[in-house]
Amino acid sequence: MIRNALLLITLLCAFVTVTDAQNYYPADVGNTWVLESEDGAEHVTYAIEAADEPVDGEEVRILKLTTEVLGTSTINTNTFLVQVGEKGMKLHRIVAELGDVFGVARVDFSPPVILFPETLQLGEVWETRGETEVDLIGAVTVSSVNEVVAVENVTTSAGAFENCLKIRMRTKTAAAIGTSRSTTYQWLAPDLGPVKFETSQDIVFELVRSNLLAPDMPYDVNADGVVNVLDLVFVASRFGETDPKADVNGDGTVNILDLTLIVQNFGN
Repeated sequence: MIRNALLLITLLCAFVTVTDAQNYYPADVGNTWVLESEDGAEHVTYAIEAADEPVDGEEVRILKLTTEVLGTSTINTNTFLVQVGEKGMKLHRIVAELGDVFGVARVDFSPPVILFPETLQLGEVWETRGETEVDLIGAVTVSSVNEVVAVENVTTSAGAFENCLKIRMRTKTAAAIGTSRSTTYQWLAPDLGPVKFETSQDIVFELVRSNLLAPDMPYDVNADGVVNVLDLVFVASRFGETDPKADVNGDGTVNILDLTLIVQNFGN
């Protein structure tokens, strides 16, 4: 059961890498990123949304993480209420879905906590800590030590990104039934944000789509250098799905609009 509680800290640690200071994670409302597992079985969508109302008179935003197992109805959505400022990002609340058995965990921070420093650079270290209640487990304390351990180039299907920060997140989850530790990694590209994530189970997610990218040939979905019937077949074979590679207009579903755009751009 403690392993399921780790879902909460995985989400927390994925989020603590968010920073607006050096534009390694642009936090403008409307920004989205889609990362897919190497085997294509899962993808995670990050989205920055506007909050309904301010908190303590301060403007806040919502970071929504939606995890989907492709080909199934399994979808988990987790939200983070944050405040972006000159001194970094403050976290007010986390609401994490842990599945049918363990329910929903909510962590409120009052006062809000600083998840990371004003700037991120090689060697930077910071810590986070939160407490919550998890069904069937009880009180759970989650803490993490985060460090920028390298500057690397990362290549994904969405492109090649230079000078990405590699952030190591060492986490500890403590409950009455025991204590668990794990290590995960996140890579952030300058002016773009998350491009790669590695879980404690060595599952790697890589960026496949972001509305911050401007692809040279968005309708050449098979990347053979020309828009033709092969691209049409590729998209048609995924009709009704959420495959970001075939969703050329980025509306979240592969549909007739995507097919129409392919046909309209034949020969380009």
